[in-house]
Amino acid sequence: MGDERLRELRALVEARRPGIVLAYRPWPRPAALGELLELLRLDGPPLVLSPFTVEQTAKHLGVEPDSPAARHVHAQTGGVPRLVDRLGPAAGEGLPPQALVQFRPDLDDLDADLRALLLAAATGVELPTDLLGALLDRTPDAVDDLLDAARASGLVAPDGRLVPAACKAVASLSPAAHRTAVWQRLAELQLARGGAVLPLVRALREAGVSGGGLATMFEAAGEEALIGEPALAAELFAVAAAAGRPTDARRALAAALAGDLDVGLRLADRLVAAEGSPDRAVGAAVSGSALAHRGQLGRSAELYRWSGTTSSVSFAALGFIGTGQLGRADDLVPPDGPPTLLTGAAALMASGIRESLSGSATAALSTLVQAAALLEPAGRAVLLPDSPAALAALVAIHCGELDTGESVLDRAIGAEVGAALMARRHRLLQGWMQMVRGRTAAAAEHRAAASNGPLEPRDLLFATALDAGIARRNSDLAALHRAWAQAREAVMRQPVDLYSLLPIGELTVAAARLGEQARMATHMAEAWRLLDRLGRPPLWTAPLHWCGLHAAIIAEEPTTADEHAAALVATAQHSRYGSVVAAAAESWLETLRGAVDPAKVEAAARGLHGAGLWWDGARLAGQAAIRTADRKAMTALLDCARLLQGSARGGGSPAAVQPAVSQVTEAFTAPAESLLSEREQEVADLVLDGLTYRQIGDRLFISAKTVEHHMARMRQRLGCANRGDLLAKLRAMSADRSGAASRRAPWPRRPMD
Repeated sequence: MGDERLRELRALVEARRPGIVLAYRPWPRPAALGELLELLRLDGPPLVLSPFTVEQTAKHLGVEPDSPAARHVHAQTGGVPRLVDRLGPAAGEGLPPQALVQFRPDLDDLDADLRALLLAAATGVELPTDLLGALLDRTPDAVDDLLDAARASGLVAPDGRLVPAACKAVASLSPAAHRTAVWQRLAELQLARGGAVLPLVRALREAGVSGGGLATMFEAAGEEALIGEPALAAELFAVAAAAGRPTDARRALAAALAGDLDVGLRLADRLVAAEGSPDRAVGAAVSGSALAHRGQLGRSAELYRWSGTTSSVSFAALGFIGTGQLGRADDLVPPDGPPTLLTGAAALMASGIRESLSGSATAALSTLVQAAALLEPAGRAVLLPDSPAALAALVAIHCGELDTGESVLDRAIGAEVGAALMARRHRLLQGWMQMVRGRTAAAAEHRAAASNGPLEPRDLLFATALDAGIARRNSDLAALHRAWAQAREAVMRQPVDLYSLLPIGELTVAAARLGEQARMATHMAEAWRLLDRLGRPPLWTAPLHWCGLHAAIIAEEPTTADEHAAALVATAQHSRYGSVVAAAAESWLETLRGAVDPAKVEAAARGLHGAGLWWDGARLAGQAAIRTADRKAMTALLDCARLLQGSARGGGSPAAVQPAVSQVTEAFTAPAESLLSEREQEVADLVLDGLTYRQIGDRLFISAKTVEHHMARMRQRLGCANRGDLLAKLRAMSADRSGAASRRAPWPRRPMD
């Protein structure tokens, strides 16, 4: 209304005429309207109309209050009633085209400055008054007027941000030239004042704008994205490089952090080869990290040594130690450099690994945990050949401190140390710790979490070994065969180094279970040569001897098993873990030879449990229980096995864990047929031949009831849930027995009738 009509309304109010209802927007407010409102307030405050709540939105749309449609429409419109009407109850994800078109009259009614302000708001950037003033070339008071006008349009939420529906409408319906000019000018202003430009660059990219004049802006946005979105950062650096900015080094770093090692290596190699380039050291460091993830630890160490920075020299030492070149690691002298978090963490990592070779396992683990904590604040944008958390976890597994290992990995994952490139390694090591505890379901979850993309050779080796270890502990022969088929290739692609001994050991046991131990012989021999070059450090050798012991047990090679047990006993005094596995090794061999000492076995099993080897402890107790002829000792050992197995499975009643206790050695020690007495084996063979219980009884001169009793005992011993499971297990045992008869020299065994 014009001033004349407003004066007429004022006259009606002054005359106290009844029935006057006056509706108005908060802006604009001419002087005559302000005078009228002051007069009306004498009779009471105005009724302020607020946006709909979610419940009011649902009622207006005629849908249920908690329906997805109500929540979606309210989120898109901010509850503004006329915008709710535009979307309607049938609105799906996003903004329907017919609803988008309805915003055009709103925008056509706006003046140029107000539209520019809304375009700036559509970028999602915080817009302080001074920035808007520079963008619109207006005084602070004039900017305040524009902000009031924007709020009065109904397109802006109470917090000053455009509601999502209006944001998309403003960006898509504004003329392209005007939109680009506003966003480019806003980005230039933001860059000049040191503010965040990534949201602006996102908006420009969505609009297809990436001209050469914006190269500096895209480079700055790439730096902002590097911490949380390295893949996006690599794209932004590429745009800047195409416009002439020297961003290849940063792009190589970003690509590697995002897990795209092909691009990272290609760019980094180009930098290393460019004589006179100031980025050659950076390129060498990127290549060194990428090659470490690809299993080429020796080549990685050479590149880090050539890079020559303070942190690179420490990483070179890690590589030289990992490949058995201890002398070259000792010859490295780090240059003076700024004491950054990275240089401090890298130095601690090298120190911790050196300590693990000849010093205290506790001191080595403590040093690596400190390195992990030091790197957490800055670790998201740091490219690493290996993380201090991963090395701490490896040492923790090797010395039986799994709780510490889990804690440091949890913190590294929470802090996103090493970005996507290290995330998979951290997850796989988490799964490994769950696997050795016998928590195979939890281990499989961590394994699945690491499968969100192609795995580099080092991670692939751990992943396939983890698959094999889970299958072996679950007595899943079919899954073990599948895992082994993949593991054979993974082993070929990954040279043996100090940090890959765990999967080498696990796959050696799996290979023995499948009669394929010859395929791992070369890799095990290389592992022992590596450890010889390092002086046979007890912390790193004990777990490998432990795996070698069980591979020999499965392959029925008593002499080799005795050698591994003797080696474990010889290093028992170096750590608690060493003494535990040494005692357990002696108990295993005595048990398999029929000399079961219940007290000694239980102590050894509980020792394994205390060192984190929960599954191994339960299996030792269960095997001894079946091997002993003393009923009282058998009961005590089975109770011990139930208790330890229950811990591995996260608790549970004895009934729940009994099947697991009964599955004693099929996947881990002697072949499963050794669990059956001679008579039970005869019954099993005849059942597989298709004979009925009565026919079997006639053949063996026993009753059909006795045959049924033998079948029930076999089900219990082999941990089968039903007759179908038992028949499948017996068939698998028969096939294994036929294939392995020619190559096995049996252990001395006692029949267990």
